[in-house]
Amino acid sequence: MSETITRAQLAEAIYQEVGLSRNESADLLELVLKELTQALLKGETVKISSFGSFSVRQKGQRVGRNPKTGDEVPILPRKVLVFRPSQLLKARIRQGFAERRQPGADSQAKPAAAS
Repeated sequence: MSETITRAQLAEAIYQEVGLSRNESADLLELVLKELTQALLKGETVKISSFGSFSVRQKGQRVGRNPKTGDEVPILPRKVLVFRPSQLLKARIRQGFAERRQPGADSQAKPAAAS
């Protein structure tokens, strides 16, 4: 039941909402993603108001276990991408799921207030 949103769908949404051409919408999306990626590569935190923040965190070396054999295996240090949702995004998600659980919520659902 899970659906994945693609770049093409995001570009189409920009096209529908903003009114740029389809090519301009796709270019705008690519520019935003490129800027976000470049900032993360520089070690910067990317904060998107009312949505959340992205950052890169360094994880140290640790010992793990192979689940099949139980053997200890070293897990090398690495950098990981971390997303922390804003409180507003969390509230909107909770509200959306609560509305889905209520009978007849589809016809009576109110959109969340935008900031």
